[in-house]
Amino acid sequence: MQLDLNLLTVLDALLEEGSVMGAAERLHLSSPAVSRTLGRLRAVTGDDILVRTGHTMVPTPYALAVREDVHRLVRRAREVLQPARELNLGELDRTFTIQCHDALAASVIPVLAVRVRERAPGVRLRVLAEHSADTDDLRHGRVDVELGGARLTLPEFRSAVLGHDRLVVAMRRGHPAAGGLDLREFAAHPHVLVSRRGRLTAPIDEVLAAEGLSRRVIASVATLATALQLAVRSDALVSCTAVLGRPLLDAFGLITRPLPAAAPEAEICSTWHQRFDSDPAHAWLRDQVRAALEEITAHH
Repeated sequence: MQLDLNLLTVLDALLEEGSVMGAAERLHLSSPAVSRTLGRLRAVTGDDILVRTGHTMVPTPYALAVREDVHRLVRRAREVLQPARELNLGELDRTFTIQCHDALAASVIPVLAVRVRERAPGVRLRVLAEHSADTDDLRHGRVDVELGGARLTLPEFRSAVLGHDRLVVAMRRGHPAAGGLDLREFAAHPHVLVSRRGRLTAPIDEVLAAEGLSRRVIASVATLATALQLAVRSDALVSCTAVLGRPLLDAFGLITRPLPAAAPEAEICSTWHQRFDSDPAHAWLRDQVRAALEEITAHH
């Protein structure tokens, strides 16, 4: 037997109002339409639902017994079909997973964690390192937001540019190039590259090649922290972002000098799956990520 669940809505109104006319006004329907539905309800349930007593109608024992269940079902159906857009941060109980490289983790996550704790104490953050290869974690909901320089272009993903950061050259204190370096001297020193895929070249190599220069890359590593450790122990140079890299640069006691070539600023992007576009809690998290980055860049 196939049930018309719209019958529940009319039944709820009839039991709340106690009359066909009252239910019709509540549902913005005509009285004949509600009367016809009451007839269908009687046929489906085998019960009169409402019976006339004098000038009023009173519910049957069956109707009284199911009144609360019917009301609860209708209310729950409305909640499912019309989800609340109001976000109660004080009651938000959720774990968000963010994936990013270590420079973003060291700079943005501490600021973000404080903002989240102050505004939504029931929210937890899981911060994962980048993978060396692309994964389906974002697609399957294992990651809520990816932060980094790459934007996914597939239509199921959404991306937003949160800001930009200039590139600088990091080196140990007392480095021969500490007084500043031109492109030729930049090429003359050993280099460590940061690449999650293990690449041994970067866009700066095209600039060097145009000037008839090349550099010696002694290592390609997955994290900025590893690269900077190598810079501390050698004359290796590391190209990195100035603002996002600052916490790690300071932690290792390294200095920076301007990159001796015109280079576009690095994009800082946030990427998520489209299923979360209309999720108020997820949208709030994305706003907090943006605000955390703005807070960091405001101090530089």
